[in-house]
Amino acid sequence: MTTQAETRPSAAAKPLRWAADTVATMREGARLRLDYSAQSLWSIDRMIEEIRREGAPEAAVRQVLRGFGAYTGEVIVRQTGAEWWATGGDHWIRTPDGRLWDPIDEARRCYAGQGSLRLLCRDAASNEPRR
Repeated sequence: MTTQAETRPSAAAKPLRWAADTVATMREGARLRLDYSAQSLWSIDRMIEEIRREGAPEAAVRQVLRGFGAYTGEVIVRQTGAEWWATGGDHWIRTPDGRLWDPIDEARRCYAGQGSLRLLCRDAASNEPRR
């Protein structure tokens, strides 16, 4: 029997690990159960907002933001049939309609107060082009 990770492209290996680590960390540290649903991204957006309000420099939370972005990307992959792609050390999502998404960068934008992982997922799952 093969697992989902064994049948996925190699570009998915790191983001899958980052997402799984985030799920475990949130369950153990914040008592937050993440289930890879679009609804769970409300909690991620709120968590990023709380961290931002605490005033930690982005460099101090870079790994956490990467994990939140990878988790969001994995939600999009599971909802839309998208695939992880990697180039030059960057990881992004390509939805079946050919659109490209960068959930890890969107997590950074959220931390800067300019983005939403929940809305990114909604946009990626829609069939309309992003404006």
